[in-house]
Formats: sequence, C-alpha cells, structure tokens
Amino acid sequence: MQFSKWHGLGNDYLLVERAELAFPLTPARVQRICDYHFGVGSDGIVEVVSTNGDSADCVIWNPDGSTAELSGNGTRIAARWLARRDGLERARIRVGPREVVATMREGKLVETEMGLVEVGDSEPLQVDGQEYEMVPVAVGNPHAVIRHAPDRDEFLRLGPAVENHERFPNRTNVQFVRIDGAHDVTATVWERGAGETLSSGTSAVAVASAAVRHGWCESPVTVHLQGGDLLVELDENFHARLTGPAEEICSVALSEEFEL
Repeated sequence: MQFSKWHGLGNDYLLVERAELAFPLTPARVQRICDYHFGVGSDGIVEVVSTNGDSADCVIWNPDGSTAELSGNGTRIAARWLARRDGLERARIRVGPREVVATMREGKLVETEMGLVEVGDSEPLQVDGQEYEMVPVAVGNPHAVIRHAPDRDEFLRLGPAVENHERFPNRTNVQFVRIDGAHDVTATVWERGAGETLSSGTSAVAVASAAVRHGWCESPVTVHLQGGDLLVELDENFHARLTGPAEEICSVALSEEFEL
C-alpha cells in the first residue's frame, strides 16, 4: 500500500488514493498512521476519493482522526499531485461542498482560488481569566484570529484553550498575529486536530482576511509562518487567492500488517 509524503512549508501530509488502500481509513487508523513514533508520521492525510479529468474529490484527515472541511496546504498538494500525474496546468480539488481551483506556477508554486472568506467583527474572548480581542473567520473551516504575539509558553497554553473554547462548539483553528507592515504579518498557528503547525494555508487566508477587513493591512498580504511565507490576495468581495509551494518528499510503503 503506497503513500506519497508531501509538505507545504513544513506542513506535511500523506497522500493516498482510496482505490489503492488495502483497508478503509478510520479515525483510529489515521491516528496510528500519523503518529511520528508508531506510524509513518504526518500532520494529516489527503485521501483522494476519486479523479475525473482535471478534478479530484478528497477527504482531508487530521492526525487526531477527525476530518477538516478544507485545507489550503492539503488541496495545494492534491492539485500538484494530480497536475503532475496527468500533465495539467490547472486542477480542481473538491473537499466536501468546497471546490478549489489551482494553477501551477513556476517551480513548486501553486496558486489556488480559495473562494469567499467570511470575516466577523472583533469580539472579546475570555481565556483563563484574561481577555483577548478575537476575529472569527470562516474559510470553509473555522478560525480565530487574535492580534497578540505570545511567547512560546503562552502559545502552548492559549492554543488548545482557544481551540476548545465554548465559543466554538466544533473547535477552531487559532492564529496569533503580529502586524509587520502594510502588506506583511507574522503568524503562529495552532491547528484544530493537529496542534502547533509550521504552516497552514487556510490560516494564512484567515489572517490576511482579518487584517484587511479590520484595516491592519492592505491586499496583497504576505503571511510569514514558521515554515515560510504564503501570499494571499483578496478582491473587494473577499474572494481569496493563495499562492505557496507544494513539494513531494518521498514515497512510503505501508505494510498490510499495519491494519488495526
């Protein structure tokens, strides 16, 4: 059973076609496969359910066995995999009801049309007795953008606290933001179902959208993440375009003995 391992700025995914699986993926199996000590190790799995011409339907698995409504890095990886396999310049990746249109650019770069972003008003969020200003953003999946630059200990405490806050009954992705200039922000990301991550495409879109909507920045916005930079462009209606790399690392053969 063959997986390929990819990453987008250090956010690594295993990609597999459902037809190639010896057994169906389940939350328990995904947890074990993604474990860096007892499995292959990854920040998630892109399961390609089917392909048809220039399009593919995918399921994005988080390492805790849950599934994501959307993934910027995951869809970019799936698009580049499909485009390389079939010699395409453009690919359409569907995750549930959301479709991302991707165009292959120079080198490893992939430009993706991420669709409409919904940015809420800033609101206070009480966490462990302290109040933070938080902007809720929907990029097909939920985000909480907080304009605050915590130190590492505070980040590791606040990340899971906000992810599981009662304000978000289905949990949320969390971004802590520092504004560096009119077109530059630095963000650290606590990803729902994964924890600390070096990069997140939908998080970059959420951060840039919140920054533009609330006057912190102007489009285009370069989002500086721990793993590198992603470029986000927004039109006047907050349709987002995300550009960043997708790169294959290796192929991984998983023994059928691995089945739970």
